[in-house]
Amino acid sequence: MSNDPQDIPMIDEWSDTDIDADTVLKEPKMYKVILHNDHYTTMDFVVDVLMSIFHKPAAQATKIMLDVHRKGQGICGVYTYDIAATRVNQVHQRAKQRQFPLKCSLEEA
Repeated sequence: MSNDPQDIPMIDEWSDTDIDADTVLKEPKMYKVILHNDHYTTMDFVVDVLMSIFHKPAAQATKIMLDVHRKGQGICGVYTYDIAATRVNQVHQRAKQRQFPLKCSLEEA
């Protein structure tokens, strides 16, 4: 290949590799992360999980914990799939370490 500037293709010659101007990017699907009530996991542990994994302030963590306790489940947040799945796994790992049966799931928002 020569270094002659005339051998370098002009931008017009690359037009078939340009991005189509009509291409529309979609927002990613969002997923709710849900904590489920059980009769063994302590309320303090649930509040700690909400504060440390989901970065909720104490008052909001307490409100969500009470939803879990009274309604059977509470929504921790809404995230893209990768973030939601990671947080579900973090909850399960922490609960297993502390020997609590706390369940956490995700569903499309």
